[in-house]
Amino acid sequence: MSTSQGNFIWYELDTIDVKGAIKFYKDVIGWGTQPFDDNYAIWTVGATGIGGVMTLPDEYKKIGMPPHWLAYVAADDVDALTKKAESLGGKTYVPPSDIPTVGRFSVIADPQGAVIALFKPFPRDAEPPPAEPTNGHFSWHELMAGQLEDALRFYAQLFGWQKTDAVQSPMGTYQMYGKGGRTFGGMATKPKELPDQPRWLYYVKVEDLDAALARVKKGGGKVMHGPMEVPGGDRVAQCRDPQGAAFALHGK
Repeated sequence: MSTSQGNFIWYELDTIDVKGAIKFYKDVIGWGTQPFDDNYAIWTVGATGIGGVMTLPDEYKKIGMPPHWLAYVAADDVDALTKKAESLGGKTYVPPSDIPTVGRFSVIADPQGAVIALFKPFPRDAEPPPAEPTNGHFSWHELMAGQLEDALRFYAQLFGWQKTDAVQSPMGTYQMYGKGGRTFGGMATKPKELPDQPRWLYYVKVEDLDAALARVKKGGGKVMHGPMEVPGGDRVAQCRDPQGAAFALHGK
């Protein structure tokens, strides 16, 4: 994992049925799992850990947060970056905390309510991610923002993300962003008719999109939107797993 500040480095599913979720994603995407402790399992692609799965914490349930995917972004100093997020209008959901033997993290929301996590792993040997996402890896990070330019400004100040390409869509401007010559994903202003609050959505690369979507439906999930073509010739589809967590698939 590349731990340079601003890079996405970990993906966590908080769910109400860990065993059911593990079976679903294993069937749909082909992920393996390794137990970490009694309450946490690690998602694996081959021998590489890419994220984790755990039971939705009670504190999330109390604020009405449903099952969801949460991405962790690398921070040089979690405490300082959490304070900076607050100074820029963000909110802290989980204050900076240590995960024994693993690292330090916090969970924040941007000023418009989209939730993301900050993470500084403790030093250890780690396998770098592929330069181009391969099957089973997360390939795109998309924000449906309350207001695009405000979101871009917040994340640019927080992580140093920069605008890359932009395309016009029926929703308006779809602005891609990244850092260090890499594009991480895209952002757009959330259509008013969408009931969800501003939120992040994460795309996983699969070899055969139609086959994967058939497995989503067979496993009790739902295809919410797509498949649709995107620039470059690939296709994407947005889904929900059987417990209600939103995710997306990206493939041919």
